[in-house]
Amino acid sequence: MCRTAGSSALVVSHGDIVTLKLPSGKMRGFHPSCLATIGTIAGSGARDVPVLKAGKTAHFLRSKAKRPYSVRGVAMNAINHPHGGGNHQHVGRPSTVGRGAPPGRKVGRLSPQRRKQ
Repeated sequence: MCRTAGSSALVVSHGDIVTLKLPSGKMRGFHPSCLATIGTIAGSGARDVPVLKAGKTAHFLRSKAKRPYSVRGVAMNAINHPHGGGNHQHVGRPSTVGRGAPPGRKVGRLSPQRRKQ
């Protein structure tokens, strides 16, 4: 019931039913033969340590199959991105794009889904 780091429950009473007070303030009854694990979560606070360099963040995100960084479209060449190219960095056309745009053009801010009425 309380499995996240730093959370705890308080045993209010025990008899035919063991009553716990959960972090939300809700009282919950359990059978007395239920088992509980007592202790702290291992590794809690590991992310509180400062990262100090960009490579550590990149390795951490790669282990989660996430992109550690992304290059802006306006910083690219015109052949690589629809926002790229030009003599200074600007999008050069409306940055919003419709839902019906073909793949490769559908970059930037997508228009919201049509609401069914």
